[in-house]
Amino acid sequence: MSEPTIALVTGANKGIGYEIAAGLGRLGWTVGVGARDEQRRLAAVKTLQEAGVDAFGVPLDVTDDAGVTTAAELIADRAGRLDVLINNAGIVGGHPQTPTTVAPETIRAAVETNVIGVIRVTNAMLPLLRRSSAPRIVNMSSSVGSLTLQTTPGTETGPISAAYAASKTFLNAVTVQYVKELRETNILINAACPGFTATDLNGFRGVRTPEQGAAIAIRLATLPDDGPTGGFFDDAGPVPW
Repeated sequence: MSEPTIALVTGANKGIGYEIAAGLGRLGWTVGVGARDEQRRLAAVKTLQEAGVDAFGVPLDVTDDAGVTTAAELIADRAGRLDVLINNAGIVGGHPQTPTTVAPETIRAAVETNVIGVIRVTNAMLPLLRRSSAPRIVNMSSSVGSLTLQTTPGTETGPISAAYAASKTFLNAVTVQYVKELRETNILINAACPGFTATDLNGFRGVRTPEQGAAIAIRLATLPDDGPTGGFFDDAGPVPW
């Protein structure tokens, strides 16, 4: 019997992250539930296990260097490798986010979690991903990070957002740079847009369910070896950068 696929999902104690973990678990994968809140992490793992998912908790604050290093050590001790990393953890930040009024600390917080956090976790997990025969990295972005869409007249991209939207543009740019550096490896790296999903990030105003929002991440996590890399996708297909 082949060994199960090992995945880590950051921000997996609720919302889209939880549904990504649940969806991968239904495929028979072993899923690390990354979350900084201990009680929510324990509750999510318990619920997933009760549903038959081989889930385990990973204490993980993506803004903490030492904590991320410890998370990588935990996965190494448990599984010896990592097959799939889904960088899902993210924040919107405070309001207002119009560029003439936004507080610098609001932008700093969004970038620290949504961009630097992804870099921090990815780099810590890369040695484990390199041990996989079919490694995948999925960065959860948003169509509001698309400069093409933001500058296309008549395209709905939500409110002006100098912190959240700009951080997703930054994340997209970083994703492209990872693809360029790792192009000679077998690691497939893509960005995903879940659509306007009802989560606490938007006060549950979204029109999609978390399960629907998780679908694109699950699809990119399960790409075949000849699947795309360096792309930005939603359920309908490629999203312009």
